[in-house]
Amino acid sequence: MKALVQRVLKSSVSIDSEAVGVIGRGLVVLLGVARDDTTGDAEYLAQKVANIRVFPRDEAEFDLSLLDIEGEALVVSQFTLMADARKGRRPSFADAAPPEIARPLYEHFVATLHSLGLRVQTGRFQEYMQVEIHNDGPVTFMLESRPRR
Repeated sequence: MKALVQRVLKSSVSIDSEAVGVIGRGLVVLLGVARDDTTGDAEYLAQKVANIRVFPRDEAEFDLSLLDIEGEALVVSQFTLMADARKGRRPSFADAAPPEIARPLYEHFVATLHSLGLRVQTGRFQEYMQVEIHNDGPVTFMLESRPRR
């Protein structure tokens, strides 16, 4: 499982010009699920997202977590994070989980964030979405539940 995480001042996700998720200060999490991911991967990554210290306190740029600042998370499924573009000019998505595997793991990731006490908004799984991100910093990083090839 991969999460491209961006520290934001605010963010929203829309479908057909209708906002379906809106947050203030917090993290946008673009989440990709691999074929061999498990609920353990979802729980590990949710814990990491909630606790990683990427928010400033005084002079320390990376000292507080999402939980510390009582921030919000916007989680958007993004299978393209699992792309392999090392060969040719068209990415392969062979490592991406099919929807029947990815959806429950995506939902488990979101539920785990909720269980940690975070306010969470989401996009809609398998929908064409527009994501507006006001990156703060900019601060963007990739988290993975385990090493990939």
